[in-house]
Amino acid sequence: MEGKKEMGSYKFCLIFTRKFRMTEAGPVDDVRAVFEKYAEGEANMSPEQLQKLMAEEGGEERSTSLEEAERIVDEVLRRRHHIAKFTRRNLTLEDFNYFMFSTDLNPPIADQVHHNMDAPLSHYFIYTGHNSYLTGNQLSSNCSDLPIADALRRGVRVVELDLWPRGTDDVCVKHGRTLTKEVKLGKCLDSIKANAFATSKYPVIITLEDHLTPKLQFKVAKMITQTFGEMLYYHDAESCQEFPSPEDLKGKILISTKPPKEYLEANDGKEKDNGEKGKDSDEDVWGKEPEDLISTQSELEKVTSSINDLNQDDEERGSCESDMSCQLLAPEYKRLIAIHAGKPKGGLRMALKVDPNKIRRLSLSEQLLEKAVAAYGADVIRIYPKGTRFNSSNYKPQIGWMSGAQMIAFNMQGYGRALWLMEGMFRANGGCGYVKKPDFLMNVGPNGQGFYPKDNSSPKKTLKVKVCMGDGWLLDFKKTHFDSYSPPDFFVRVGIAGAPVDEVMEKTKIEYDTWTPIWNKEFTFPLAVPELALLRVEVHEHDKNEKDDFGGQTCLPVSELRQGIRAVPLFNRKGVKYSSTRLLMRFEFV
Repeated sequence: MEGKKEMGSYKFCLIFTRKFRMTEAGPVDDVRAVFEKYAEGEANMSPEQLQKLMAEEGGEERSTSLEEAERIVDEVLRRRHHIAKFTRRNLTLEDFNYFMFSTDLNPPIADQVHHNMDAPLSHYFIYTGHNSYLTGNQLSSNCSDLPIADALRRGVRVVELDLWPRGTDDVCVKHGRTLTKEVKLGKCLDSIKANAFATSKYPVIITLEDHLTPKLQFKVAKMITQTFGEMLYYHDAESCQEFPSPEDLKGKILISTKPPKEYLEANDGKEKDNGEKGKDSDEDVWGKEPEDLISTQSELEKVTSSINDLNQDDEERGSCESDMSCQLLAPEYKRLIAIHAGKPKGGLRMALKVDPNKIRRLSLSEQLLEKAVAAYGADVIRIYPKGTRFNSSNYKPQIGWMSGAQMIAFNMQGYGRALWLMEGMFRANGGCGYVKKPDFLMNVGPNGQGFYPKDNSSPKKTLKVKVCMGDGWLLDFKKTHFDSYSPPDFFVRVGIAGAPVDEVMEKTKIEYDTWTPIWNKEFTFPLAVPELALLRVEVHEHDKNEKDDFGGQTCLPVSELRQGIRAVPLFNRKGVKYSSTRLLMRFEFV
């Protein structure tokens, strides 16, 4: 009898996977056309042909030398072929494409100081920080010397320290009448000395918000003098009618503060501003700011409710305004002040008048600036964020620049589109922290014609921008960062920030399922005020069901753009440059 065989049942599980393909970005049509034009139909491009290309396509005043062209050829061959000695000294199409897509060999703006640095200090926009010692929000974060060092290394030239008594015989830095944790003044001064000229050799200005008695002022004067020594600049107003230039002040530290007598007489604009409410002007055609700022508003509202519970001892000991003895300014301290801060009698109208024989610092909140510009013109110097920006966000800096304000004070510990604009402006002039004001702004004020661009202003210049392609995300992001199952779907937003008549935003189409998107999309931007215009660029990854993902950003001064095809590096939300992520773009002025 035959045995009966039973067939077992089996289940099959099929798993489908989608592999990410690694591809090297090949030359786009624009790169190929330029190569063929200057290689004159040959398979290789010589240093002489590269020199001609850079001179004719770049549209720069300074011509490229043959030595510079040879250096670029040698560097490209060394990087691509990993050899020290070359049997040939020319570029293939692939070598040329590598050069065009290298952010250090073919950047969109120059990295050298090229503005006239011999004019008086008041002729420049200066990269300025606000509450430079804070690590986070304005109410409960720590105070530290580390944000000061970071700001200086990023090119910031003005740092702010709030000085308060620490007991009866010591001085600390903190945001007064908040829950922020103090840091010793000595640590902050040491940090400034160590980092002041790491990035730029041009002068650093320390603005002091002074809440000290004459005894502690004397101590601060001694600490500053011992720390900085010969680096300190002492201004003699009697013998020096015109303030020195940034070039004259290279390697120098300048102190700016308001003598306590002026604290007593002046209204505290900062504290009044804390109670002001109104709609912020931060949102524009680019949409809302990133949601993940340093602290959420709901968290800060909880902190705000506990601020009123702070000990009154701190206010009574720390505020010079309540101590009439502060009118007797310590002479050693007064001698340090190179730039006096304060508001003259007669209100805002008198404050905005310029005395050519004096240099002083006038501070206005962002809201008061708008009123001042509308009413009187724009002879203001320093603008700071309003007190309700507890989360260390920032305001749009354009109105300050258009008014000629020198110091637009920003919370450098925050991030967002406003700070991206500030970083973009000060990429100009080699990133040295000083940008020469346009000539038309030097006549603004009660004695000048003023500058108020209107909607019907005719364009002075037209900028053509072509977004060719992008690459590098696969090296800077995880493969599943944008999408778990497929390559990303990138698009680019391109626009102008500056005078209201020039502000606009455009975008490319979405390129689906690729790490090396090619858009080849051209935009045209007529500019009425090109001197103050900034090119804004953001990359996003399209998501049908959720919020689009962030893929990088940059902001570049239009006046500094190099014509031709350029490799544009992208930065993360906090302004840190990605290692590899970049765009290939073409710029042309017509």
